[in-house]
Amino acid sequence: MAVWDLTVAVEELGPEAPPLSISVTSDLHIGGVILKIVEKTQMKKDWSDHALWWEQKQQWLLRPAWTLDKCGIHADARLTFTPQHKPLRLGLPNGMTVRLRACFSGPTFRTVMGICKLLSMRHPEELSLLRPVEEKKKKKDKEAQEEVYDLTGVPLTSGSVPNLYNGMPAHFADSPQTEAVYKMLSISQPPPAPEVIAKMYRPASVVDKAHIHSRWLDSSRSLMQQGIQENDRLWLRFKYYTFHELEPKYDAVRLTQLYEQARWAILLEDIDCTEEEMMLFGALQYHINKVSQSEPQAMMSCPAMDDLDSALQSLEVKMEGESSSMDMLVRHFFILAFLSSTRTLRRFSKFVGLLQNLSTQVTCAPLPGCEVAGDVNVAGQKFCIKLLIPSPEGMNEVYLRCENEQQYSRWMAACRLAAKGKSLADSSFSSEVKNIQAFLSMQHSNPGAASAQNDENINTHSLVSPRYHKKYKPKQLTPRILEAYQNVAQLSLTDAILRFLQIWQALPDFGVSFFVVRFKGSRKDEVLGIAPNRLIRIDLGVGDVVKTWRYNNMRQWNVNWDIRQVAIEFDGNVNIAFGCVTADCKIVHEYIGGYIFMSTRSREQSDTLNEELFHKLTGGHEAL
Repeated sequence: MAVWDLTVAVEELGPEAPPLSISVTSDLHIGGVILKIVEKTQMKKDWSDHALWWEQKQQWLLRPAWTLDKCGIHADARLTFTPQHKPLRLGLPNGMTVRLRACFSGPTFRTVMGICKLLSMRHPEELSLLRPVEEKKKKKDKEAQEEVYDLTGVPLTSGSVPNLYNGMPAHFADSPQTEAVYKMLSISQPPPAPEVIAKMYRPASVVDKAHIHSRWLDSSRSLMQQGIQENDRLWLRFKYYTFHELEPKYDAVRLTQLYEQARWAILLEDIDCTEEEMMLFGALQYHINKVSQSEPQAMMSCPAMDDLDSALQSLEVKMEGESSSMDMLVRHFFILAFLSSTRTLRRFSKFVGLLQNLSTQVTCAPLPGCEVAGDVNVAGQKFCIKLLIPSPEGMNEVYLRCENEQQYSRWMAACRLAAKGKSLADSSFSSEVKNIQAFLSMQHSNPGAASAQNDENINTHSLVSPRYHKKYKPKQLTPRILEAYQNVAQLSLTDAILRFLQIWQALPDFGVSFFVVRFKGSRKDEVLGIAPNRLIRIDLGVGDVVKTWRYNNMRQWNVNWDIRQVAIEFDGNVNIAFGCVTADCKIVHEYIGGYIFMSTRSREQSDTLNEELFHKLTGGHEAL
């Protein structure tokens, strides 16, 4: 074999050092090339983390047994001998920044697994990395340095569940500095000043939201392949809104960061809520901020969660005989309004009676595929349920009105279960009713309570979104928040955070990621909403839901990578196809496959993560 020279840049020699030239043959394997490089540097150090990066092809050479000929490397190749793990600045959901060593050579999915292991966050498959939104800064703001918590020197313990020491993972207990980092991760931090909040990026439209979702990294490719360099800044966020086994005993960091992501989504108007819900969110935040400083270890233990399995088993036995409760529910059921699919004519009717006595022409119970949303005003005694029921022509809107809280709680729980294809015999019905009743109880007015406690220093800008500051003055918002606070003041820190997340998850737009697409055969751009259990077609002009498709009705989906078009087939010979306008179709493909993957998780296999299955469902032709 002919001998030829291969040029390799070695990062350890410095940016000004010339590349090394080594003599090789085409049948020399990658491991042999690395050995020659190490010998020529004459540097004694641990090179085990180093690998070769091929700049022209934008790929890592990670198979040491492959020859240069098999890799397709010739004399004109520009290679770099560089560490696989490099420092990365990571923006967390709570707004803080950590600097840590991340894997730049493996798939981003595996990189996130390593990051979450270091941060002590279970179920890393729910999170991913995205490029941050570029915020416009004035010249005088450029000198402001953000605080960065350094974790580059933290040793990572082996094992899936880290050893605990003094109530925290052992690798955080090494020094006061790392203990401070863990406190920052696991305890909700005081809100920033109003002027800081005012400068934060807020999406003004669904198109702005779509542009944010176009920034997700490809989970099947490495950071280096996607142009990420050492010390670059990325965001770590929850991407898939299906949160598996939230247990406060083990999920202190995970729960806190999830709460922070939910909180800022509401404050920055990334998700809509009613005025009453906003006051309740504000009250819960106010309570969590106060308790966080006095209960620093409250998230670490929750005796009730230890008996969760036995409690669920007891509930299942109890619910076996409750299938007849539908008869009790429907005795006071009123259909007060029906909005036709044209959305131009409201026709009001009233039907009283048992469900079995209603004619088949009246649709009274939601079916799988419908959307369920509440419209409640406790003070005004308004208890309505809005159903979006799919039909061949589009989406029909049906409004149900209940007479009181108890009726609403049971009907809302029944509708939510029916939308998931479940019956009232399902074990979750009773707990769903209790959760709804607890939410309603928080909205009860407490006369005199607000005047009894009037905190003039309350920072309303960090508790409610800007639209309410345009509508009300702080002195008007303060008593309303404090009034709602009286209904949650007795909650522990853990219960308050769980209640906040529970109400957030009940919002109509919860978990919907938006993309601007163009459906096959259409001449205008539309919005595709991707939710944990369905796809939503939305009119870009007016924001109306046009059609909904459930994942459990999906037969197959594929991507034509040549024309970048996603095609999906559903039951009933329903076929849709669309091209993506604001994002690469790989991101949409990964979202759909990711949610399918999330549905395969089970309690029995919660500690094992099937990475191969994830890449099969999300990776496309490149992964295969």
